[in-house]
Amino acid sequence: MRAPDWDVNVNADGRIMATRDSGTIGMPWVVMAAKYSRGLRVSLYRPGEDINVEGDVLGELSGNPREMGRLLRDLLGDVDVS
Repeated sequence: MRAPDWDVNVNADGRIMATRDSGTIGMPWVVMAAKYSRGLRVSLYRPGEDINVEGDVLGELSGNPREMGRLLRDLLGDVDVS
């Protein structure tokens, strides 16, 4: 999946992690999408926040994998990191 301004990967525990430069080295903006019920729960982490605890929930995505990918890409485009 490609999302402008975001680097998107799958981490070791299977969560989708998107990062974006915050201007501070080693402290990116992070969006995590993890399995939840029948879809994905998407959370935002500000620079320096612990990604091992629950972040600010941006929403829940459901549907087939292609639909969820599109929804996640759209959601990343809407995230305000100012």
